[in-house]
Amino acid sequence: MSKEIEDSLTKIPVIKTLVKFGKKMKVPGLQGMSLYDVIEMYFIGIIKGALTSRAGGIAFSFFMAVFPFLLFILTLIPYIPIDGFQEGLFSFIQDILPPQTFEAVNFVIGDIINNQYGGLLSFGFILSIFLMTNGINAIFGGFEYSYHVTEFRNVFKTYFISLGVSLLTSFFLIITVVLVLLYQVALSKIDDSGWLNTSDLNLFFYGRSVLFLIMIFTIVSLLFRYGTKQGKGLKFFSAGAILTTFLSLSTFYLFGIYVVKFAQYNQLYGSIGTLLVLMLFVWLNAIILLLGFELNASLYQLRQQNKTVPTT
Repeated sequence: MSKEIEDSLTKIPVIKTLVKFGKKMKVPGLQGMSLYDVIEMYFIGIIKGALTSRAGGIAFSFFMAVFPFLLFILTLIPYIPIDGFQEGLFSFIQDILPPQTFEAVNFVIGDIINNQYGGLLSFGFILSIFLMTNGINAIFGGFEYSYHVTEFRNVFKTYFISLGVSLLTSFFLIITVVLVLLYQVALSKIDDSGWLNTSDLNLFFYGRSVLFLIMIFTIVSLLFRYGTKQGKGLKFFSAGAILTTFLSLSTFYLFGIYVVKFAQYNQLYGSIGTLLVLMLFVWLNAIILLLGFELNASLYQLRQQNKTVPTT
């Protein structure tokens, strides 16, 4: 790795000890590369990859794609033969969003429902597919600006893959909502049988949280797998996907506390404060997504470098 960086770090007494410890720890699967090599490569990617700027671009495009995505899902609802799916979807969205922001999203959802924009072949539905694909395409574009990415796809292939991933993401959301509804029905039958009181154990909350965790991890793994050309060899359970999922869940919890107890956006900006909170939430999650991607890209780059090192 970089001799200049290592020499600079070894001049600091405490850091020098950590560097020596990190160089002794070998990471499995990297053919003898140390933990220090991974950390150094990771932070080089973060610093030289303009992480926050890329996150800002992703957040804007993704925010613009949220409501077309909702239009796409709501148009599909009449074709989903599950009672209570619409109510379950609204409840799921309310749980995902930060506190005090669902009112703004609910207003748009109500407008979409009250003003039917047509069926599967309507202009609004087709436009929603195009716009939500732009959101996924922006994420892929943010991935390709990584310092560690050296292989690129052409524009048309990238957009075609973005379309497929956006549709798969919608499918995973629908499946998750359906599973939550079926799980709720199963718990109700258990309660009716008198065998167990599931509400006392809060089983619905824990079960729904597990399904939400699986959905987040699956979508993140899907984005990392198809986001760049070099991701085609990535495993489903990757280090970056695990990191992103863990940080995302932590952000959902901590950001909710921040909005309720500390943030005063509504008092300062009025109703527009809700959108500011939602935009900040999207931006933070864009940073987390890039952090996970950079970890996978760093590991990939280390493997490629190690392959080119001649053995003696």
